[in-house]
Amino acid sequence: MSYPLWNQLEQLKSSTWVDLTHTFDERIPCFSEFERARVSTLFNVADDGFYVQHWNIVSQYGTHIDAPIHFVENTRYLHELDLKELALPLIVLDFTEAVAQDADFILTRAHIEQWEAKFGTIEPGTFVAFRSDWSKRWPNIEAFENKDDAGNLHLPGWGLDALQYLLEERQVKAIGHETFDTDASVDVAKNGDIVGERYVLGQDTFQVELLTNLDQLPRRGAIIYTISPKPKDAPGFPVRAFAIKP
Repeated sequence: MSYPLWNQLEQLKSSTWVDLTHTFDERIPCFSEFERARVSTLFNVADDGFYVQHWNIVSQYGTHIDAPIHFVENTRYLHELDLKELALPLIVLDFTEAVAQDADFILTRAHIEQWEAKFGTIEPGTFVAFRSDWSKRWPNIEAFENKDDAGNLHLPGWGLDALQYLLEERQVKAIGHETFDTDASVDVAKNGDIVGERYVLGQDTFQVELLTNLDQLPRRGAIIYTISPKPKDAPGFPVRAFAIKP
């Protein structure tokens, strides 16, 4: 007897699977307002016959998903996201050269339009990832935060006009990036707020932060899966994000 879904799974397993998730522990880079994880062993095999740890982490830790409620009241919690929302066609925007020249690079609508002129119109219902290769600095906290002498961070990010273009005109489903925040650090400092992130989550969708290994993916053709636990009324959680590419 043939089972179509089983056959499809075998076909998928013949493709390449790419882990988009950083391994996290007590020493990783994290948003400055958060404390790093605290981990302890409650039971071990030698003494107790089984191994159990206690983890104390914030919900937005390591590679993680942000649900709309993270920034916008009266919107959806993580457990309310539909499973089908978390499996999407993936488009990767490669702006690594620009970021290498300017750590304060802001990805604008004009940049995306130039990308589309070369590679074609971004399709609706997709997950669009901003590849900066910032993840290659992980887990070096000093390199990842990239602070100047005054203690200000310098990380690239999305411009608000780019996000509005993608979500309103191109009708993409969600976005992701390799840095702590949606917005570039210079924009956060200038605006006194994370304007881009607040906008994205205000569209009743999600985003994924601190992605890695985007350099292993094509511009188009891969599928991204964003798998997390299902805590009640959570604003987000660490994920195991991965992609399958042809």
